[in-house]
Amino acid sequence: MKLLLIVPHPDDEVYGASGTLMQLLSEGHRCGLVTLTRGEAGRTLGLAEGPDELARMREVELAACLEVLGLTTTPGSVHEQHAFPDKYLKDQPLEALVEVAREAMTRHRPETVLTFPPNGSNGHPDHVTTHRAVKAAWDRLPQGDRPVLWYYASETPPENEALRAEWLPPNLSRDVTGHITRKLQAIACHRTQALSTVDFIRKFPQRVTLETFYALE
Repeated sequence: MKLLLIVPHPDDEVYGASGTLMQLLSEGHRCGLVTLTRGEAGRTLGLAEGPDELARMREVELAACLEVLGLTTTPGSVHEQHAFPDKYLKDQPLEALVEVAREAMTRHRPETVLTFPPNGSNGHPDHVTTHRAVKAAWDRLPQGDRPVLWYYASETPPENEALRAEWLPPNLSRDVTGHITRKLQAIACHRTQALSTVDFIRKFPQRVTLETFYALE
């Protein structure tokens, strides 16, 4: 497998990495996505009545997104959905999350794993906890079996001082301009996340066409 994403929420795959996924898939590579929660604690925007209905909606949205990206229609590429509680990953036994990440890396043997950086990009506790779990799982692998580890990264330092202290500026970028139409279509599949989409485009418009990462060295 060329690239494996391990992220907490439906939609965490699309804003910062969907162009890269489409590039790799179009080149004939296998890619994978592990989603740890069903996203039931997100904002409903009046589209769903309660967490259960929201989770079902987000499952449909994610399936549509991954079809646009070509992940679920490419032989050998996979999406694995887990049901850890959204918004409360920090309250789960960390070892359970570490094992999910370790098992996925061991089974799929990806060249590269992508997840959130230490500060979670925006401080979201699920993002931070996912980073801790993936990094711990990566650390436990024999050195010769470890994939390259990438984190989402922005050239814009966080305004929050605590987040800025753990900020890792990108050292790797990929021009995904050629896939912008499908990237925007994939983003739009996540209808319940319209406010997140607006915030992302307002704060990081350059990352629509230039996906940036921090590669751990």
